[in-house]
Amino acid sequence: MASYYAETYNGKKTSSGEIYHSSELTAAHKKLPFGTKVKVTNLANGKTVKVRVNDRGPFVAGRIIDLTKAAAKKIDMLAAGVVKVKISY
Repeated sequence: MASYYAETYNGKKTSSGEIYHSSELTAAHKKLPFGTKVKVTNLANGKTVKVRVNDRGPFVAGRIIDLTKAAAKKIDMLAAGVVKVKISY
């Protein structure tokens, strides 16, 4: 399952020290090294987006990745908020 960041995080530091920007194609993952490029596929519609890991999370059981709003929009998950995904890197 994937989710996306709330707008309240915009402009704040990520775990990697970068500033979070909702318009960029980045993501949070619990274990993958910072800088890892990940392809995220929305299993409901087959749409994909490539993101770069620059933060830690999500810290909700069952979720494997948090996307920026821009990345979530590319895979058409804004309305749902949380969707089933496949990730590859």
